[in-house]
Parts: sequence; structure tokens; C-alpha cells
Amino acid sequence: MEQATKTSTENPPLLKARDLELGYRMGTQVHRVAYPVSFDLYRGELTCLMGPNGVGKSTLLKAIMHQHPPLQGEVWLENIATAQLGEKERAKKIAVVLTEKIPTGMMTVRDLVALGRIPYTGWWGKLSPPDQEKIAEVMEWTSISHLAAKRISALSDGQRQTALIARALAQDSPVMILDEPTAHLDLSNRFEIMYLLRDLARKASKAILVVTHDLEVALETADRIWLMNENQPLLTGSPEDLMVNGGIQRLVPGAKWQVDTISGKIVRATIPLACPIEGPENLAYWVRNALRKNPNLVLPDSIHLSSSPFEIRATFAKKNYLFGRISELIGFLQHRPEKDIHF
Repeated sequence: MEQATKTSTENPPLLKARDLELGYRMGTQVHRVAYPVSFDLYRGELTCLMGPNGVGKSTLLKAIMHQHPPLQGEVWLENIATAQLGEKERAKKIAVVLTEKIPTGMMTVRDLVALGRIPYTGWWGKLSPPDQEKIAEVMEWTSISHLAAKRISALSDGQRQTALIARALAQDSPVMILDEPTAHLDLSNRFEIMYLLRDLARKASKAILVVTHDLEVALETADRIWLMNENQPLLTGSPEDLMVNGGIQRLVPGAKWQVDTISGKIVRATIPLACPIEGPENLAYWVRNALRKNPNLVLPDSIHLSSSPFEIRATFAKKNYLFGRISELIGFLQHRPEKDIHF
């Protein structure tokens, strides 16, 4: 059977590198942080960079932005080494949204978004009609036009993050880099921001790279994931492929934790449950979840689940016990003497 493949000419990488060596020079001493680091970043895709703290994610971002050049190798943007670009030209090619707070004062949302046009304005920073059009366009894309006159200090965390994304979009750069844009957001806003970025990658044909520790959101929204780990090559692939081939396990090295291959959640590594659980899989998943959080329980011989209404039937030595909630089952197992179970 012929295997279908996507040729690189259909969507060549916008940003790429091969065998980068990342690190620092201090006098005659060289401290290598990561090697080898090879990647491709594509237009129209949302890519998430993930890995434990201290493995070199920030160093990689600085290498891409040419704030801290690699010890070895080059980062290429549209077949031009970023080292060959001037600072203003790089600002037109790469837009960045960092995590640090920005002084806003009396600044409005529109004022903040307008800052994205600085690489294009003249000495006096006067906005031209095309600049004004771009500002209005990106505010429409990000659905914040109605907030144009509102002060940044009066925004919610999610609105402020969206305004910062609009500012980066206003730079009209083919590459966008965001450092933990969802770090201080609630659950719904984390998904909203990441789906916004995914949609913008497609709508505006941008290559978007997001640094995040949020595995759940990355698995749900990313087209590709880059995984960094200490003393290992950068591992890249789709979230689904990295789950199937076990690569995502790099996020939790060691034997204590593991990534659940069904849910994608990071869970404590445990011995598989000896108790068979029958019933709808969505119900069985959460019963197993509760039992694994309580590893010292004496388990029933079997558990049968039913829905409409939800019911748990736990069997001990052919004697059945019925529960209407998972918490009731756990409470029963926690307080029932072991000798009373094995009668």
C-alpha cells in the first residue's frame, strides 16, 4: 500500500534550524544548555514548546529572536539567517508576547495595539492610514473592537492577554512567539486564548510558537509539539503521534509520574487495578481515577456501572453493595474493615 506523504514544497518551513548548540560563554568557559536542537516551524500552524524548567526553553527562544545567538548553528527565517537581519527587520519578521507586566498608565486597548506598528512608523511614530487599517483589522480578528477605548488597567486577565496578542498581530510579522500566554488565566480563558491562536495561525497564515506547561490545552489545540529535555535532542511531532509513540512521557521523566495514554493527564504511576470494572467507559474512567488516588484500599472482587440513573454495584464474595456516587464507594472502602470484607 502506498503511503501518503506531504511534500515540503506544499508548506515549506518558515523558520528552521539544524543541530543548534545552545548555551553561554563566560570568559573561556562554555556552558552548553541543549544539543542538538533541530526544528521546523510552519505557516498556518500552532506549535507548543514544552519541557521541564531549566532545560533551555528560554535559551531557545532567545536564539530564535537573536537575543542570545547559539553557540553553534544558525536559525533560518525564510532562508535568511536571523543573524543577518537588523533589529528593525527582525521586528517585522518576528512578533513576541512575553509574560512580564507592561506599564500601561492611562493607555487604552487601541493605544496598546498601535504599539505593534512601531517597526513601520517614522521618527515621530505617526500612524499612517494603512497603519490605522491594520490596527482596526487585528482588533476585529481578536474580537476586541468594542474594547478600543477601555483602559488596559480595567481589563480582565483574559482581555489583557487578547489585547497583547492583537498588538503582536499588528506587527504583521509572519512568526509569532508567545511565552506562557495562559499562565495566569482560568480554565475557560486558557482554552479561549489557545483556540484564538490556532484560528489566527490559519486565518493570518502565521507560524505561531507558544511556550506552555499546560499539557491538557496543548494536546487539545496544538498542531505540533516540541519537547525539550535535559541532554536529549529536541523531539517534535503532532500531539497525537507523541502520545502514541510514548514521546510525551519525556515531560515527566522518572518512575514516579506518567502520562495517562487515554486522557493525556499527568498521573501518579501506579500498579494497574486488579479489580475489573464493567460499564460505560466514561464512567469507568472516573471510578478508576478515584481508586488510583487511594492505593491502599481493599478492592471489591468486581465493579459494575450503569447509567440513567448512575449506579455502582461493588461485589465482595458474591455479596453486592450499591452506591449512587463514586465518593460513597470510596468512603465505604476507606472505613470498611478488611476482615469484614474477606468473610
